[in-house]
Amino acid sequence: MSEGVEWALHSCLNLAWAGPDRPVTAARLAAYHELPAPYLNKQLQALVRAGIVVSTSGPRGGFRLARPLARITLMDVVAAVEGPDEAFRCAEIRQQGPGGGAPASYRLPCAFAHAMARAELAWRRELAGQTLEDVREQAEAQAPAAPERLRRWLANG
Repeated sequence: MSEGVEWALHSCLNLAWAGPDRPVTAARLAAYHELPAPYLNKQLQALVRAGIVVSTSGPRGGFRLARPLARITLMDVVAAVEGPDEAFRCAEIRQQGPGGGAPASYRLPCAFAHAMARAELAWRRELAGQTLEDVREQAEAQAPAAPERLRRWLANG
């Protein structure tokens, strides 16, 4: 999974903490965690295409959440940034080399492909079952001053 997923998740949380009426630019979101703004902007554009955030242009423009954190799952963000493709792609290498001459043994899917698909389904279900609101609650329990620290930082910039 790319680092863009982590960046997108934190950006969503920071947008929530900034408040619904305060658009934040990609440059400002990137500066808060000392990230490269052009790369973070790509992640934010992916979130826009997925309907997770909205973008407004102009001098007071920036990014805002498109819906409440309780209606955004971790899987929504992962799929927006990484795309819908499966993480494991079986290339059927078992059909190459010395074992490649036994086509009858390849009627069923590769056992590794089957195991990986089951694991990925469980992973996707787990991510789909957790909202950004769930994570916000945990983040604020771990660092209660974080929302106000972000808002002060944004106000001074």
